[in-house]
Amino acid sequence: MIESLIRAALKQRLIVVVLALALMGAGVFALKKLSVDAFPDVTNVQVLIATQATGRSPEEVERFIAVPLEIAMTGLPGLEEMRSLNRNGLSLITLVFTDKTDVYFARQLVMERLMEVMERMPEGVTPILGPVATGLGEVYQFTLEKPSDGEKELSREELTERRSVQDWLVRPLLRGIPGIAEINSQGGYVKQYQALVNPDRMSHYGLKLHDIYMALARNNANSGGGVLPHYAEQYLIRGVGLIQDLDDIRNIVLKEQSGVPVYMRDVAEVQLGHEVRVGAVVKNGYTESVGGIVIMMRGGNAKEVVSRVKARVKEINEQGMLPGGLQIVPYYDRSELVDAALHTVTKVLIEGIILVVIILFLFLGDVRSSLIVVSTLILTPLITFMAMNYYGISANLMSLGGLAIAIGLMVDGSVVVVENAFHHLGHRPGESKIRVVLEAAAEVGTPVLFGVGVIILVFLPLMTLQGMEGKMFAPLAMTIAIALFISLVISLTLSPVLCSYILKGGSGEDTRFIQAIKRPYLRMLDWALNHDKTTILAATAVFIGTILLVPSLVLPLFQK
Repeated sequence: MIESLIRAALKQRLIVVVLALALMGAGVFALKKLSVDAFPDVTNVQVLIATQATGRSPEEVERFIAVPLEIAMTGLPGLEEMRSLNRNGLSLITLVFTDKTDVYFARQLVMERLMEVMERMPEGVTPILGPVATGLGEVYQFTLEKPSDGEKELSREELTERRSVQDWLVRPLLRGIPGIAEINSQGGYVKQYQALVNPDRMSHYGLKLHDIYMALARNNANSGGGVLPHYAEQYLIRGVGLIQDLDDIRNIVLKEQSGVPVYMRDVAEVQLGHEVRVGAVVKNGYTESVGGIVIMMRGGNAKEVVSRVKARVKEINEQGMLPGGLQIVPYYDRSELVDAALHTVTKVLIEGIILVVIILFLFLGDVRSSLIVVSTLILTPLITFMAMNYYGISANLMSLGGLAIAIGLMVDGSVVVVENAFHHLGHRPGESKIRVVLEAAAEVGTPVLFGVGVIILVFLPLMTLQGMEGKMFAPLAMTIAIALFISLVISLTLSPVLCSYILKGGSGEDTRFIQAIKRPYLRMLDWALNHDKTTILAATAVFIGTILLVPSLVLPLFQK
């Protein structure tokens, strides 16, 4: 089978070379489309149900909201775990599904159950689904600042204004970016129009809190009156009753008593206020601030998403879209971490390739042989990127680290094939080059197959890991296995073809570098054969002790 594969590649040499060039181009394109992140996403498939119930205690939230929702969600296909968190006015239910479950399918199942249980929810309570994001989705964080802020302490009014800008301007501007799941606002004060009721005056006028609440609701709405035709025209009739300012709230009539209207201002103090806060954003330890967190959608390309966000932020700041000279100032940017991780791995890859090329040249002693082996180093990672795109493996520290580990292993098969072909061509100068290369490659084909196959088998247990460990280490094992399999195919197809094109025969003698290495080894072997076991063991112990002792003596000198 191996010989047939090599023979077929040598018969169609031009096709193999063209196919290799095409795969190289496709690999470059795949590299540009590869999803890039700093580390693998180890989050499981989750669907979050959030329910806000203002004013209810945790006990009421659990009894009237969480329990009915949990009962409705029981028995969902693929559901592994269900947990809930009930706080004052808030219920959070987390549903964990198996890793094989598609997140959008899981959300559809949850939404169907929500529609069934919705009628049993308390009045005014509506459960909603959380964003399609993961725990590692926070890719960009920022604050709203003015160039003149410096280190001054921001007043409550400034914090309230900036929070309104964040909620009503910045959030919609950034949420429309492709790949963004949610924009969370932080810090500041959420603006409110408050009517602080005086219980004594309310009792004096014979009013209840429900009456005031209903009066506010009825007096804050527009009403339609239909269409009035007038010859060839039509007039839209409507009553405008939306509240515009605080005076509109103060002038709301609550009731009529002895022919005298009772206004809102008679029983309540109307003012601008803010929600009760449960946290704050502190900027550099000297003042509060207002900011936001950009959350990326599950499975998104962090590098690409952050690039879009930065481009949009730059446009917003340069065009002055925010009032009062406010600007978006980032303090966390995932792309910096991604770039640092990619730089580290890329540096290791380049250094590994250079080292392999130098070692190959020193040991093979032939530039043409080294170039043939280097072609494997170039083509294998590019085709691996195509496979990573196909299997949804992102480029991160683990997957690219697997490529870095496999750099030296990739060339094993090609080195054996090329060196054997080089040796045979040197000893059979008058024969057909293609025939000599075929026999040389077929001779070592089986050992190469078993050698690379054993290395691949070593990494298979990592692919069987489950849960968080599997998501962390499986990309590394898969990348190494894919790269080694591709290098094996290349060593049995492209390498013989390139040998038949550009390789020339050698004398078969060892290079000077190898001869220089072999001389002390042969002398040591000759010395060992001429001495007894005790002397050999003593010399070995002294040699090992010297190796262990010298670093401990030399390193402190460099540290000083």
